[in-house]
Amino acid sequence: MSDSPVTAPPPSAPENPRKWFALVAITLASLMVVLDASIINIVLPEAQQELGISDADRVWAVTAYAITFGGLLMLGGRIADIVGRKKTLVISLIGFAIVSAIGGLSSTPEMLFAARAAQGVFAAALAPAALSLLNVRFTNPRERARAFAAYGAVQGAGGAVGLLLGGVLTEFVNWRWTLFINVPISLVAVITAMWAVRESHAGNSRRLDVLGAVLVTAGSALLVVGFTYAAEPGAGWTSAVTIASLIGAVVLLAAFVFVQAKVKNPMLPLRILTNRTRASALSAGFLANAAVFGMFLFLTYYLQLSLGFTPLQTGFAFLPFSIGIVASATLSSSLLPRIGAKPLIVGGLILATAGMAWLTTIGPSSWITVVLPSQILMGLGLGVTYVAINNAALNGVTDADSGVASATINTTQQLGGALGVALLNTVYATALLTEGSGTPTGATTLAAYQTAFLVSAALFLAATIAGLLTRNSGKRAQSEDPTSEEAHASTPAATH
Repeated sequence: MSDSPVTAPPPSAPENPRKWFALVAITLASLMVVLDASIINIVLPEAQQELGISDADRVWAVTAYAITFGGLLMLGGRIADIVGRKKTLVISLIGFAIVSAIGGLSSTPEMLFAARAAQGVFAAALAPAALSLLNVRFTNPRERARAFAAYGAVQGAGGAVGLLLGGVLTEFVNWRWTLFINVPISLVAVITAMWAVRESHAGNSRRLDVLGAVLVTAGSALLVVGFTYAAEPGAGWTSAVTIASLIGAVVLLAAFVFVQAKVKNPMLPLRILTNRTRASALSAGFLANAAVFGMFLFLTYYLQLSLGFTPLQTGFAFLPFSIGIVASATLSSSLLPRIGAKPLIVGGLILATAGMAWLTTIGPSSWITVVLPSQILMGLGLGVTYVAINNAALNGVTDADSGVASATINTTQQLGGALGVALLNTVYATALLTEGSGTPTGATTLAAYQTAFLVSAALFLAATIAGLLTRNSGKRAQSEDPTSEEAHASTPAATH
């Protein structure tokens, strides 16, 4: 371990007023990443018709983004640590805007798929750079809680906001504007970041673990490919491609862990994963995102195909979920310094589990009696959950490891979402065959939705159990260990 100082301003530094403008840039960057993971679901039918995308290929408009994003996150986090988090943030914002504009101008399916993949590449650097800047800039417990509350609200509500924005733009303008909209958002974020964000590095080391980068990128990409292919018609979990992809992923990721334990400058220091609270928080985030992504997918189908909602109406139908997340994430800013992260993780996931369990009771017309209250419960629960998980997962991380730790959070949640969609798609298809003997009538489709939501509730319950394994962190007068952010908040430079 080297003793290179990490450039980090003390909490009392004169830049404090500007850090809230920095938070604007960070949350805008994070919003784009989350929006573009969900907004495509609403606009895909229009894009498919205009560009002549086949039913077999349309899934790549969604998964091209997920594969590059999930596969490159660890590499993006370490690049942000070494090159500089502000520099990485700004370059990634500009790149994201350019490839989004190219996607909006697509004239062929291949052009759209390539643009979506390129979005994922820039998002993989953008997301960890944003979260690591948040981690190293907000060290005062009260300010930190408020900053993580804003970030958590954006992360949690962004998916539903994406569905709403996609519906509005598709219905009143054109589906292409769901990609063009990233250009002005990026422009505002870049201008704000250039003025308000100060540069932050992991230290003086410029060495990059190339072998580790190759192994984790290829392993993560194969994992996402395996999960995605398992959900495709005619494939499933037993197909040769799915099995080969998942086996390859396990082998490569195991080799990555082995390499990280041996090399001098590992991409992912294993001490990040051996911390019990961090490991539990990451597991809870993985499982919760699996449940949430699956819920978005099948609730969208239910609203449009069973209840006859338009894309715009579907977007508005998710508003209670978004409002609940924003409200509870805001509340968590005052609760986190007082009671710590663990009660918020567990309590929030209990609410989310109850909301998802309620959703399993949907009928032919259940918007008011089932969908609305379940959305409110899940939104209220997940708002505090995401804030607390991010805080607990970064508790005790030194500034030098902030970027890669932030990337680990994003990686686990992204892969959790990919797994959730693939798993629930398979559950749904199996339930259709079981309930309707291969004939998906209205009744059997409804039963299949209920089965998918039941599995989502089980995933939330598993996430709750993972949350129970955490030690409490984030309290003003308490930290998990003497190296936590509260313990070194008054120190101008941490060492690694």
